[in-house]
Amino acid sequence: MSDLCPCGSGLVYAACCQPLHLGQPAATPEALMRSRYSAFVREDTAYLLASWDDSTRPPTLELAPATQWLGLQIVHSQATGDDGEVEFVARFREGDEWFRLDEISGFRRGADGYWRYLDGNARFDRLRPGRNDDCPCNSGRKFKKCCG
Repeated sequence: MSDLCPCGSGLVYAACCQPLHLGQPAATPEALMRSRYSAFVREDTAYLLASWDDSTRPPTLELAPATQWLGLQIVHSQATGDDGEVEFVARFREGDEWFRLDEISGFRRGADGYWRYLDGNARFDRLRPGRNDDCPCNSGRKFKKCCG
C-alpha cells in the first residue's frame, strides 16, 4: 500500500488525512471532504459517521466492500462563516462497472470548531470506457492494455 494519501493531495497519509481520522478538526470544508474520501477508501465507517452532522447523519452506514475508489478531484471549495460547500468528482469501480460521482456537498462548523458533512446533491454516471480510451483506474495507460 502506498504511503500517499488516498485523497490525492500528494502528501503522505500520516501528514494529510490521518490526523483528522484520529480526531484533529479539519481546517476547512475541503480538508474534511478529502478526509471523508480517504475514509471511504479505507472503509472507516466510524469516522464517516463521526464527521457527519447530527441533524442528517444516518444511524448506521454500510459500505459496499466491492467498491474500489479510483480518484478524487476537487472542482470548487468555499467557506463563509460556519457554512461551507465543496464540489467534487470521484471515480470508482464496482466489479466490471465503472462510475463517476459528481456531488456538491454542504458542510457546517459546529460550536466545537469541527466541520461536519451536512448533505449533498449527487449524480452518478456509469462510465463505458472504450478500448482506446484512457483507463479510468488512472494508470495512464489505455483501457485495453490495463483493465479492459
